Amino acid sequence: MERQVLGRTGRLVSVVGLGTWQLGADWGDVSEDDARAVLAASAQAGRPCFDTADVYGDGRSEQIIGSYLADNPGHGITVATKMGRREPQDADNYTLAKFREWVDRSRRNLRTDRLDLVQLHCPPTAVYSRDEVYDGLDTLVAEGAIASYGVSVETVDEALTAIARPHVATVQIILNAFRLKPLDAVLPAASDAGVGVIARVPLASGLLSGKYTKDTTFAADDHRTYYRDGSACDGGETFSGVDFETGVQAAAEFTTLVHDVVGQDLTPAQVAIAWVWQQPGVSTVIPGARNVEQARSNAAAGDADVLGPLFTSGVREIYDRYLREKIHDRW
Repeated sequence: MERQVLGRTGRLVSVVGLGTWQLGADWGDVSEDDARAVLAASAQAGRPCFDTADVYGDGRSEQIIGSYLADNPGHGITVATKMGRREPQDADNYTLAKFREWVDRSRRNLRTDRLDLVQLHCPPTAVYSRDEVYDGLDTLVAEGAIASYGVSVETVDEALTAIARPHVATVQIILNAFRLKPLDAVLPAASDAGVGVIARVPLASGLLSGKYTKDTTFAADDHRTYYRDGSACDGGETFSGVDFETGVQAAAEFTTLVHDVVGQDLTPAQVAIAWVWQQPGVSTVIPGARNVEQARSNAAAGDADVLGPLFTSGVREIYDRYLREKIHDRW
């Protein structure tokens, strides 16, 4: 699998990594044995970035990763965790004292003295403009508690604000065939600044797999049930912010595009992942996986041939027809 440097971290990562929200909670039950098997399957594909957060399963995701890595030394894996969602979302909570508390907890969970990459976890917008926030993060780097820091954002404006800061190593943002806005300014700005881009939600919460119908339902403990209408979180996080029925219609068009232009060798999900990592400026894409089969299939997308301008043109046509008016100006 192709590898790229993850922005200012200087670390080499495979273009397809692993998002581990599924291994903590909110996607239905995943046993610890199954979670470790998913980590192993992803690791076999190269030097992935494992993306996690201190709130995924209240630390369960971090703990499983920490246990797996302790049992597999010399793995070459980069772990990107996130912090900030354990407290009420008040910008005044983003202080050095809180950073120390959150980082220390993640270091214990991940069984390491120094975290590879810590990202602010979609904090209030005001946080991105506060000098003292970056001063605090710089202090943690100087003390050796973290190697690098970045941000996970909800909007392109937040991403651009963070990219302008001299020591921000990475920006994580939603980017997929149903969320094209980051292509306009975020990816070029990040590339110019040497900031890595971690692309999350590459399958639009599964829509781009082509497996859903308007009648599809999800388990009660699956975030696609209780975040479905956007009332429990930022509405853009689930299904890329589009209503489910429209998303299913657009996904059917995407599946047809895949079959017509790419053929049958790759699944729609693999093509969706490949399209994201092939965008100039993207360092790695982090699809989630609940089982070994999904992890291996996702990793195989890292070996896909260049999809080409005809496919990208088709993606834009679908976006313009179904999605642009509904979501483009929102995030």
